Amino acid sequence: MTGRLDRRKFLALAAIGAAGVAGAAGVAGCGSGDEPVVRLASGEVGGFYHAFARLLAAAAADAGTVRIEPVATSGSRDNLAMLARGDAQAGLALADSSRGAPGGVLALGRVYENYFQLAVRADSGVRRVAELQGRRVNLGAQGSGAALTGERILLAAGLDPATDVIVEHRPLRDAAVALRSGAVDALLWAGGVPTAALEVPLRMRLVDLGELAAPLRQRYGHIYDRVEIPGNAYPGASAIHTVGVANLLLASPALSDEAAAAIVDLLAGRPDALVPAEAAGTQFLDARSLIGTGPIPLHPGAAAAYRRRHG
Repeated sequence: MTGRLDRRKFLALAAIGAAGVAGAAGVAGCGSGDEPVVRLASGEVGGFYHAFARLLAAAAADAGTVRIEPVATSGSRDNLAMLARGDAQAGLALADSSRGAPGGVLALGRVYENYFQLAVRADSGVRRVAELQGRRVNLGAQGSGAALTGERILLAAGLDPATDVIVEHRPLRDAAVALRSGAVDALLWAGGVPTAALEVPLRMRLVDLGELAAPLRQRYGHIYDRVEIPGNAYPGASAIHTVGVANLLLASPALSDEAAAAIVDLLAGRPDALVPAEAAGTQFLDARSLIGTGPIPLHPGAAAAYRRRHG
């Protein structure tokens, strides 16, 4: 898939999601009424996953069919671990991180496309990933999907992440401060566009990653797309290409059919309420793309809800 969108369409098709910090416990129970309670592992506060989780929780509260409790985490791999431990019943994760996930994880839907953004200082001479050799690169917080995909991006560019660069793992806000101060030379972020913490183009610039989509697909399969960040998606910045990967809303097998169906009804029935102001991207919230979860099977309750809607 080639994601080319002008700015108007890009922002109109807005996506979903975010990122965050840690923790959660418990199992699904009952809320103030009879609605099931679902702990949703999201991501870093201020990011795509966490923003989406908060909007989904608000839509659920309005519908009264399920209660969703967002939990801030470090991102995809942290969320998958929480699902496996039973600390959350639902969670967001990048499609590449989800492959081979432990605990028999199931899918509720494919919700949107994440954009990988490699930011350097505005005055940096780095124009290609290969030029990061010998430099300090932040590949996202420990437990984030960007940490896994970042290593793959470096390898696709011909760099060994163990020897050719100095890898760090800071949360987004800390990484942005480190980039501005010169403590790191580049940071990788997986999320929506624009991301407020990336001060593009005033203090930061995005490196074009488009040339790496093909080698990533050759090495790891068709989970990676070449997508465009349109000009002025960051006001005043030029258009570039980057790597996109689908995000999945996942569930533990322990999630009840009732709760899974209620969440699907929110995804399919209230898409306009699930667009964070913090970010935009390529939205997948329609029936055909929601069910395109690849090798991750749909939760039985989710599959039944999609069948009821669309046969």
